[in-house]
Amino acid sequence: MRRTRPSARIPAPAERGLRCKGPVSGSVAGDHDAARDRPPFSRLPVATGRPGLSLIPPLHAAFLLFAVACTASAPAVDPDLATYIAGIHAIDDHAHPMRPVMAGEPADTDFDALPLDGIPPFDIPWRLLLENPEWDGVARVVFDVADADTSADGLRAAREQARAAHGRDYALWVLDRIGTDIMLANRIAMGDGLAPPRFRWIAFADPLLFPLDTRAEAGRTPDAAALYPKEDALLRRYMADLGVTTLPRSLAGFVTDVVFATLGRERQLGAVAIKFEAAYLRSLDFTDPDADAATRVYARYVNGGAPTRAEYKVLEDYLFREIAREAGRLGMVVQIHVFNGFGGYYDTSGSEPRRLQPVFDDPSLRGTRFVIVHGGWPEVGQSESMMSKPNVWADISMMDLVLEPSRLALVLRQWLQRWPDRVLFGSDAFDGGPDQTWADVAAFSSRSARDALGIALTGMLRDGEITRERAQDLARMVLRENALAVYPLAD
Repeated sequence: MRRTRPSARIPAPAERGLRCKGPVSGSVAGDHDAARDRPPFSRLPVATGRPGLSLIPPLHAAFLLFAVACTASAPAVDPDLATYIAGIHAIDDHAHPMRPVMAGEPADTDFDALPLDGIPPFDIPWRLLLENPEWDGVARVVFDVADADTSADGLRAAREQARAAHGRDYALWVLDRIGTDIMLANRIAMGDGLAPPRFRWIAFADPLLFPLDTRAEAGRTPDAAALYPKEDALLRRYMADLGVTTLPRSLAGFVTDVVFATLGRERQLGAVAIKFEAAYLRSLDFTDPDADAATRVYARYVNGGAPTRAEYKVLEDYLFREIAREAGRLGMVVQIHVFNGFGGYYDTSGSEPRRLQPVFDDPSLRGTRFVIVHGGWPEVGQSESMMSKPNVWADISMMDLVLEPSRLALVLRQWLQRWPDRVLFGSDAFDGGPDQTWADVAAFSSRSARDALGIALTGMLRDGEITRERAQDLARMVLRENALAVYPLAD
């Protein structure tokens, strides 16, 4: 379907749900202490002539003009607070950036373990569609395209010019343009142009759950038919990386020689976390496993044949805990996809955050840090409840893409009132094609998240729930400091 091009401008705050409210008094107490808020390995610049004030990236400088322009009694976001938020160099805890590909190099195919382009067509939320005028406006700011050029070709040309101009450093240039200091890249493998310290690796763990024949599982739905073979292929790739040519004959051997060896290799290669996308394949009810039963299932089918669904679940539940426990021992965070969608056969009830409580309450896993990726939307109350566990955090990735800032602000305010040190910023930046590149998505979500955070904190400030200093603290925590606390980024 050919997409139409909307008006060439970023919508004003009121058009995006940022309504003016009552007046706010006070001003920012002091400049953002960038030296304190950025680790020594950060390479982002600071503005000259004003020591300590973070350089505001073009995207957020543009937003500030809109925030301050809302003059009917008061702006939707307190202007000084908006300036402060715009100047924070964020840590994006979940994204799928593409490796910069030079002329003559093969295309990047390692950006996701389960790309959804192979499953039957399904509907996506309106805000993700290019018909939404926000996409056009954000792209024009990031790639510096004049408003007078209303053609899709103009934006495509600008993207190509940026890639050509920055070459292998294109991904770094994108981070600088959108105000992101560090991006955690959830990919099969990294590669040139996605190197530390600005890019850190999140490896995929799901293939380690499925060592046996998955053809029976793949036959359950058309979505599963497309996804399970990808997991099978990735497991074979993991084994090949280890020099393992056949499955070990015992479950204990598989755990030691494949699971633990893979996790150890990934940690040595710089992985700071692993991620499970299991909700696309099964329910998240990883119940307390029966080790003996799992051992019998593996032994029965390791040489051929397909387990029943019940048998495979016993094995998966056992392996999930082995993987999570070892990841924790190695210092890696465990991210879990918890979100309502995507796919026409996606099990919405099976992906509710509460399904994970047996995992979070397992005493043997209290040394493992878990992140509810995508915030468990729409069951954000369940996520809030899970954040009461000492080893559970939640991010707002994908929520900042599908929810209007005014709606996301309600979630942020709810979470920040109870668990302010457990909330993380993430973008889930993905590649949606030539008119919706990962750079566009990263910019869109970054602006949306900062908008939403500004609305939430301004509301809390107006209602006397927090001081201005506390509002600044919370902004830094969500966009940066909480990630520094949970992920081993200083390694």
